[in-house]
This record gives sequence, C-alpha cells and structure tokens, in this order.
Amino acid sequence: MGAGKSTVGRRLADRLGMTFVDADDEIIAAAGLPIAEIFARYGEQHFREGEERVIERLLNGPPCVLSTGGGAFMSTKTRKLIKSKAISIWLSADLETLWLRVAGKPGRPLLQQENPKQVLHGLLMARDPVYALADITVESKMANPHEAVVDDIVASLGRKQNHAP
Repeated sequence: MGAGKSTVGRRLADRLGMTFVDADDEIIAAAGLPIAEIFARYGEQHFREGEERVIERLLNGPPCVLSTGGGAFMSTKTRKLIKSKAISIWLSADLETLWLRVAGKPGRPLLQQENPKQVLHGLLMARDPVYALADITVESKMANPHEAVVDDIVASLGRKQNHAP
C-alpha cells in the first residue's frame, strides 16, 4: 500500500493503450461494501478469498493493466495465476516513502491499529521476499515522479519482450 499501484497503473494503461482495472474497486463493486467494512464484518481471510476470485475473473477477461491490492500477491494461488496469464510488476518502495504516502489516510484497514508505522514495517518484511518473485521490479520513491516509474516499466517490458523465446 502506498507504492502507487493505482496511479502508476492508470498512467501505464494510458501509455500502452489498454484498459486499467483496479482489483480493489472490483471487489468493492462485487461485495457492495467498502474494503474496510468487509474487513470489519467478515475479517481478512474472507476478504482475501473474495480477492482471489475477483482477480481470477479479471485475469480470464480481456487484457488490461490490473492493479491488485498489496496483499493479493501473497496468495500462492493468485501468484500462479498471474504468472500463467500476465506479467507481474512490483513497485518497490522503502518504508519512509510508503509511510509518507499512507499516514493518516482512511481506508487502510491493516493500519487501523496501534503503531501503524510498525505494522507497515512488518508488512514490508513479510511481503518483500514474495514481491521479489515478480517478473519486473521498479523502484517507486518520493523523489521519483509517477511518469518516471511508468517510463521504467515500459523500458523493462521492452527488455522482457526482446528476451522472450
């Protein structure tokens, strides 16, 4: 969370002439509830199961730039599906960058607890090794405008395409 998935995703989709889809928006539409409410009523496990189903449906649909929630790639099932149907991109960011982007903003259910910065740090420690399995890694920093991140992604996609069998 806070890496710029939605903002960068929209700009990347525009650059590539593709549709942008935010999995979180699709989950909200499918559930008829905000994500924070899904977490509050049913818990994280229920949310993650719905997230897996929504991402599977989207990946089986028309090609698009798909932004998944921060925890989606942690699911082995979702990772395998993404690997088989798409190119995964990790927008890597350090703790301070992420904290500056998410601190005090509503709608972050995982941070709605005591010492949210420490929670964010714990999420980074747990998730970064899994995120490192992505096909492409691009740095997302405060000093790096979103357009520059998109440039990096497009260049990485070009290199990946040139090395494809």
